Amino acid sequence: MCQKCGYKKPGKHNPADDAKKINHPKKEVITVIGKEDDVRTMPIQEIACPKCGNNTAYFWQVQTRGGDEGSTLFFRCTKCDFTFRQYT
Repeated sequence: MCQKCGYKKPGKHNPADDAKKINHPKKEVITVIGKEDDVRTMPIQEIACPKCGNNTAYFWQVQTRGGDEGSTLFFRCTKCDFTFRQYT
């Protein structure tokens, strides 16, 4: 039986089968804020853009790692639209 999804191979159970690898489909990558999304309604913070040096960017926060770890702050430059992140 798969510990991750609970899949059981049909037929008689053989404990040796538990050691066989079951390939799970890769998780789909979800873009929370796409390049074409309008971020002008988001809050702005003073932070230097690593691409153009502008000092203001829109920002939003996403839980990209485990629940027991800090979330990730994403920034999009108000001048060149470059998106960058900062782990918290």
